[in-house]
Amino acid sequence: MCIKTILEYYSTLKMQELKALIEKEIRLELRQRYALNGMILYIVCTVFVCYMSFALKVKDIEPITWNTLLWIILLFTAVNSITKSFTQESSGRQLYYYTIASPQGIILSKIIYNIVLLLALSLIGLFIYIIFLGNPVQNLLMYLTAVLLGAIGFSSTLTMVAGIASKAENTSTLMAVLSFPIILPMLSMLIRLSKNAMDGLEWNTSYDEILILLAIDAIVITISYLLFPFLWRS
Repeated sequence: MCIKTILEYYSTLKMQELKALIEKEIRLELRQRYALNGMILYIVCTVFVCYMSFALKVKDIEPITWNTLLWIILLFTAVNSITKSFTQESSGRQLYYYTIASPQGIILSKIIYNIVLLLALSLIGLFIYIIFLGNPVQNLLMYLTAVLLGAIGFSSTLTMVAGIASKAENTSTLMAVLSFPIILPMLSMLIRLSKNAMDGLEWNTSYDEILILLAIDAIVITISYLLFPFLWRS
């Protein structure tokens, strides 16, 4: 009974810590609204350039081109929005976090916050993209599932890589090099799943892609949880 009480207390304490760290991330984002507004402006401008380049020229964009362009936009949006996960905080502030919070809480809070942020940006981008370039998707629910899995995968991968890259000088270049081997198979599965959604295929034809994406997301989050404490101590 005593052990059960201790475990419950420890779990409650960890949840409170995680909640406080997520609230911290939200406050930091609200103080730097220019960054969020800049990302929305980036999405709008990129979609408009695609509209000017394709829709006004050929009138009817091919579905495969429509799908590929969207995922390219979402990928670069993820890279640009998550790069600042660790670089926006000074070394003194990170040292302060080191004294009051656990490294597991730090990395989980950043992953959860970046998932929510990237999912919101992805949905905004998808909405604007549909307005400008039409909607060839026949199974919208499956496509939204692909967007959700993509947001989880991109956020968890890039958050951990951002933590590693923050220890070096050239953060952007290092992020691109380290994240490429993980992002590439994930992006391949996402494009395949979203293509099935565009073709209106049944859910049972996409179970393999969904399970692979879930497995990749789970592996990346687990590795981040286990290995980030060693990175944090350095």
